[in-house]
Amino acid sequence: MSSKLVQLMQRVGDNRDLALAGGVMAIIAMLILPMPPWMLDLGLALSITLSVMILMTALFIEKPLDLSAFPTILLIATMLRLGLNLASTRLILGHGHEGPDSAGGVIAAFGEFLMGGETVIGLTIFVILIVINFVVITKGAGRIAEVAARFSLDSMPGKQMAIDADLSAGMIDEAQARARRTEIEAESGFYGAMDGASKFVKGDAVAGLLITGVNILVGLVVGVVIHDLAVSEAFHTYTILTVGDGLVSQIPALIVSTAAGLLVSKGGIAGKTGAALTEQLGRYPKAFGMVAFLMGALALMPGLPFIPFAVFAALCGWLAWSMTKRAKEQEARDRRAKAVAEAAAAQEEEPIARTVALDAIRIELGYGLLPIINDSTREPRLDDQVRALRRQMATDYGFLLPSVRIIDNMALQANEYVVYIKETEVARGELRLDRLMVINPSNGSVGLPGEETREPVFNLPALWIDRGLREEAGFRGLTVVDCGTIIATHLTELVKDNIADMLSYSEVQKLLNEVHKEAEKLVGDIIPSKISISGVQRVLQNLLGEGISIRDVPTILEGIAEAVPMTSNLTQITEHVRGRLARQISAQQSRDGAIPIVTLSPDWDQAFAESLIGQGDDRHLAMAPSHLQAFIAAVRETYDRLAAAGEIPCILTNPTIRPFVRSIIERVRPATVVLSQNEVHSRARIRALGSIG
Repeated sequence: MSSKLVQLMQRVGDNRDLALAGGVMAIIAMLILPMPPWMLDLGLALSITLSVMILMTALFIEKPLDLSAFPTILLIATMLRLGLNLASTRLILGHGHEGPDSAGGVIAAFGEFLMGGETVIGLTIFVILIVINFVVITKGAGRIAEVAARFSLDSMPGKQMAIDADLSAGMIDEAQARARRTEIEAESGFYGAMDGASKFVKGDAVAGLLITGVNILVGLVVGVVIHDLAVSEAFHTYTILTVGDGLVSQIPALIVSTAAGLLVSKGGIAGKTGAALTEQLGRYPKAFGMVAFLMGALALMPGLPFIPFAVFAALCGWLAWSMTKRAKEQEARDRRAKAVAEAAAAQEEEPIARTVALDAIRIELGYGLLPIINDSTREPRLDDQVRALRRQMATDYGFLLPSVRIIDNMALQANEYVVYIKETEVARGELRLDRLMVINPSNGSVGLPGEETREPVFNLPALWIDRGLREEAGFRGLTVVDCGTIIATHLTELVKDNIADMLSYSEVQKLLNEVHKEAEKLVGDIIPSKISISGVQRVLQNLLGEGISIRDVPTILEGIAEAVPMTSNLTQITEHVRGRLARQISAQQSRDGAIPIVTLSPDWDQAFAESLIGQGDDRHLAMAPSHLQAFIAAVRETYDRLAAAGEIPCILTNPTIRPFVRSIIERVRPATVVLSQNEVHSRARIRALGSIG
């Protein structure tokens, strides 16, 4: 039996939203359907249990937002009490003439044992409880919630500005800023909801007073007129039942009001309501233990029904025990994990530190390729080539790449290598250390003996040949590379493809504070008052993503300073900066003294311009998919035709549509350069090769 009960509770825990919905439906059913006395006893015991649980939880929490679901809990508890009031009224008026037990054992016990059978005492206690609840606790808690909500709303702008300032200064990151903003919004929502929720308790007190008066008056009429009871007997019976009902309703209301006062004098639900309620109420096993003790004492009290309170005492006791056991097991697991981590750190502290610090770019080699880094007698070693690559990339792109970590991996094939960027595998290949690779640009027969293969960088057909054939291959005009050069070339292409991701926040700070000290005054003028370091990072990444060097940081900062008064859109700021870099971009794309270009036909130019919708920062492209496919096909046809003639041109557009044309082109031809007219320097020569029609 106990195992089945445990399984049932586990199923309820796994479907908390359905359980909550079922509970609300049960409350609604109380308003419509009659309840037998035993079920009313169970409902009243549940009401008392829930109110004490809320009070204990409010005592144990550290801050109000730990129970941000309280307004919802308060509404449900109030609905439960009102539903039980209506059910008890139905029993009192319908069966009150049958005696004090006609409305269940709980109401009879409160009416006779707690009142001593005296109606005057019961009425007095009931009125005092209403006064305490309505005038003292509810009014005070509502006033505190009202003031707290007002102050919370008034302080929101200042708190938001403080968060923005910390974010701009680099003291917190985007995730921390988002979490702090969410907490501020939740706090304001919580106090605002508590201000409104206090009206529930006030209305509950008024409803309890009205229900009590109606029950007494209507009970007298029903008892005397319908059931032929004496006036004194009817008054005594119905008053005991009514006041007992009022007491058993107002005591939980008073407890919940006290919890509300505690909560607001010491906010939004995250996730689904059912999950939030059970998760927040179940954080504190001590609260369940104290509730179990109190319910057990009530079950043993003379005159109160044993079974309802004993059931809830046993349930709360089991929950307290299981949650305490689970918490101790988790604590033991955490201690063991911490001990293992400390032991590992003590044994391998330095290797772990190096692993964490140098994972931006990593090359893993099979054991058969280790001589390219260990053998000093071989041709240029891989680590020397990687250092040369970092220097070259710093010259070409304007910032120093993160260190490249080269390690061996026994899990790889002997001649295999793998390249990782930020812990993600981006490429792998297989080499022959005892041979050289020959690449034939003409894609024909090379006339040399060897093993056919595909080179791993551009997937071109290649040939592994003996090292003794190097000179002969050179005489034939073939490209001959060794294994270290293959890996270095592969790494170079991968870095170029991912260059924007290599520029970290800390690297931007280093560029601004250490490398380009001559721009210190300009940096101080725009950061953080006009743009954050994160914004500058995004602009620089946008430039790197299209292969534009950021070495000329002063000019880039000047372009940003000119653009930020007009817009906060990083794409538009980047476009303005590209215009300031026109000389550099034109020189970079020049071929034989001129920039080869193809233009958009007037029809496509007009089509893109008409497809732009929105204003300012909200502008975006809304072109029909069929038109996009037609444009892509036209681009491919034009470039295939020009490639056959040995030309690789740039696409020239007007500045308004350039970023949108680029966003389409980069998905199908990422290496294609898209320029705007503002990016062609006034002294640069252009060579028109046609248009995309």
